[in-house]
Amino acid sequence: MISSRCTSGHLSTQAVQYTVTNNVATTPGGAKFTNQIGIAYSKQTMSSATDFIWKTFQQTSNADRKNVPKVSLSIDSIDGVAYTANNVIHWNGNRQTPRGLIEGIADFVRLKAGYAPGHWVKPGKGDRWDQGYDVTAHFLDYCEGLRSGFVAELNKKMRTGYNGNYFVELLGKTVDQLWSDYEAKHSGNYFVELLGKTVGQLWSDNKAKYNTTN
Repeated sequence: MISSRCTSGHLSTQAVQYTVTNNVATTPGGAKFTNQIGIAYSKQTMSSATDFIWKTFQQTSNADRKNVPKVSLSIDSIDGVAYTANNVIHWNGNRQTPRGLIEGIADFVRLKAGYAPGHWVKPGKGDRWDQGYDVTAHFLDYCEGLRSGFVAELNKKMRTGYNGNYFVELLGKTVDQLWSDYEAKHSGNYFVELLGKTVGQLWSDNKAKYNTTN
């Protein structure tokens, strides 16, 4: 068992047990895991990841945190490819939160930790705000830019339930309005959203005002 430390540097009284099981130890991938990564290093990495998540969600005491006494890592094989799975420790709104938002928050943590893979979509891409994964992660990062600590506050609100008005309470706009602003920012139409004119129209107005031809 490894006792995780909270981000303030104080020893947490909430002990989390980390378990690692290599179910494919006799396969090439399983042997590579044993020889190059190992169980001890995996547990330490899981502990560090837990600390980072607590820091991201501004959870400095046990009262703020979801009670997850055990986090498991399983090494298995799917068509010869090793993969890992572990518990999610952020709040899920008592299972009322949209699945895409839950997945997006998890990937938002990856984004802030600097582990966003190269195949992720670029900011501004996607069909809807709760599409999940990288799409929602980038959208949440945009919201975080509007209000520092937004995702942490949203997570706190989702402790016992979920309501779409959380976005209004925290940012003053509905999530659909925020998604439209987000799309506009990355599509080059942000000037329209803010000033009601395209950047070309604003430039023309500027030239007319000063009677210039350049």
